[in-house]
Amino acid sequence: MNVGRITCLLLLSILCSVAHAEKRPIRETDLLAFRWIADPQISPDGSRAVFVRVVVNGQKDRYETSLYMVRTDGKSAPQPFTSGPFDAAPRWSPDGKSLAFVRATIKDDKPAPGQIYLMSTSGGEARALTSVARGASTPVWSPDGSRIAFTSSTLPDDSVQSSPNDSANKKSDVRVITRAIYRFNGAGYVDSERHDHIFVVGTALPAGATAKARQLTSGTFDEGNPNWSRDGKQIYFTSTRVLEPYYAPDDVDLYAVPVEGGNIITVASIDGTIGDFAVSPDGKQIAFTGTTNEHPVRSYDQPDVFVAGAAPGSTPRNLTAGYDFDVNDGVSSDQHAPRAGNGGGIVWSRDGKSLLVTSTVHGNGNLVRIRISDGRVDPFTTGDHEVMSYNASADGATMVTSISSPVNIGDLFIADGRKSTNTPLRPITHINDELFAALDISTPEEIWYDSFDGRKIQGWILKPPGFNPSQKYPLILEIHGGPHLPYGNSFTHEFLWMAAKGYVVLYTNPRGSTSYGQDFGNLIQFKYPGDDYKDLMAGVDAVIARGYIDDKRLGVTGGSGGGILTNWIITQTPRFAAAVSQRSIADWYGFWFTTDFWLSQPQWFHAAPWEDPADFAARSPITHIASVTTPLMLVEGDADMRTPPADGGEVMFRALKYMKKPVVMVRFPGETHELSRSGGPRHRVERLQHIVGWFDQYLQGVKSDAYVVK
Repeated sequence: MNVGRITCLLLLSILCSVAHAEKRPIRETDLLAFRWIADPQISPDGSRAVFVRVVVNGQKDRYETSLYMVRTDGKSAPQPFTSGPFDAAPRWSPDGKSLAFVRATIKDDKPAPGQIYLMSTSGGEARALTSVARGASTPVWSPDGSRIAFTSSTLPDDSVQSSPNDSANKKSDVRVITRAIYRFNGAGYVDSERHDHIFVVGTALPAGATAKARQLTSGTFDEGNPNWSRDGKQIYFTSTRVLEPYYAPDDVDLYAVPVEGGNIITVASIDGTIGDFAVSPDGKQIAFTGTTNEHPVRSYDQPDVFVAGAAPGSTPRNLTAGYDFDVNDGVSSDQHAPRAGNGGGIVWSRDGKSLLVTSTVHGNGNLVRIRISDGRVDPFTTGDHEVMSYNASADGATMVTSISSPVNIGDLFIADGRKSTNTPLRPITHINDELFAALDISTPEEIWYDSFDGRKIQGWILKPPGFNPSQKYPLILEIHGGPHLPYGNSFTHEFLWMAAKGYVVLYTNPRGSTSYGQDFGNLIQFKYPGDDYKDLMAGVDAVIARGYIDDKRLGVTGGSGGGILTNWIITQTPRFAAAVSQRSIADWYGFWFTTDFWLSQPQWFHAAPWEDPADFAARSPITHIASVTTPLMLVEGDADMRTPPADGGEVMFRALKYMKKPVVMVRFPGETHELSRSGGPRHRVERLQHIVGWFDQYLQGVKSDAYVVK
């Protein structure tokens, strides 16, 4: 017997045990220490990548962004490139010598409208390129690097200055509203006189001054997503050229405008919406993602990838008509980088024979390669994760991707863009490793179960650290919003913290979820909520059957679409001991009138509320409120225009108070529908504390004075 070897093994075992013992469960307040990576952009030669680093400034209770640079060989740690605190949207010049980005300076302790800045990639001071009243966004370099295109909503009268005492020149604050969509969640009231237009500015900066931008488009419509033609003579963009587009199915087409000025021409059009697009290396073709309008109208239309000639009037060809999964889509998570964009879209191969784009399949987000000739789709990356953003070098040989998994918020990985399928990924950042080395985080278990009609439903079970299958645990069912979104293999802090607090967490993708094909996504049309509720209950039954759940200690929660399903569930069954409904809908009738988006088309209902009130009432949780016995918490953002509290939490709260049933409403001042994803850092932490505090009271017996009538 080798005594020395046994001694070494014992010592190693002790050290591992100690290291494990030193790890702690994740906390809700860890969110304040998280670091996020967003919008990675690789240099033209593939040697470096720049990205937006997002952190929390706890003292000011805000997110701050700065640019970081990292070598793609992974041999050195990322280094700060700008100081921030509000720098974003980095874009390399074609020669790799300069970087354009958007910087918002501080005015009255708040970010002013962002302007485009230029900075040498070898370092130095950043210089302001633009100075437009409403700010500049989406900088795009011309092929020769001499100009940058951007969008802004600036109007000529923005430069007119009036005296504070000149009452005759003061603009009235009274709004005269003539459009059905007149406010938007997060943005507030829409100024119908302002529209996003395309500008071009030269990159040769005058000494001590900003450059003068030239406006290319104008009028009563918005233009977005600008991109240069390969010869630099025109700029492509997407736009809806309909004055009141909500009266008809969605219609976004691809246009072009000459850089030197001239008429706008239509390049490509489909019966539907054109999204991201990219010009082929030879400039002769344009690939784009698009969603076609089906007749009759469906609740969910799966996006596809098209290719068309760059010449005006070309007929687009659908490359993915036979591919029954989502493209250019993602996975629901509460940890996508807040207040920072993500790059991606469509990437052409250098030889122009194929495209790279994301695809979401069964809760995983990966890159796929699509062959131009016949639309064949092959996996480019594989794995139980979500590719959130990506960018390729000029020759397509090197790709940078930001990837999240259930145990990693997100890091940068390098892939060989010349590979055809199953490309290995090499990490070059470890942005949260120091924090996560101290955390004991559980890994979810994937399950598939049969629903009431035999349909297979996918879900995940997240167990507490140190899980013991011989014990009985309380269960929390989490329900995603959308409703056309999927849960999947992306980092979700809320689930992990619930598990750390001793709960088994179940999250599933009931019918209506994306990443399972067109038919599955559309099953809930005119039946929402309904059979998706049955899918969720079948999932709860499947987990209880495993023997480690206390079926008297069940909780349910969800936000937005998950909020209405939470409200619905407690009106249909008394089996849950506690519920938390977040940013919800309770009265479909009222919601139709007050939400920020338009429901004139029958995606969810056959007709308007007054034309079919019985259907709206039957599917509204408030109609069935008398049957509720489950203690309910309602979480609302005061500035939520997507699911206005008046037709969600407030309705449920008042009705349950009338019946003297246990209910509490938690309101977050100034927060929108994005509270859980990009709300104020402290509010996000408090939200988690209240949700778990409510479950602790009814599922763990931990009473809280906060929820007692005083």
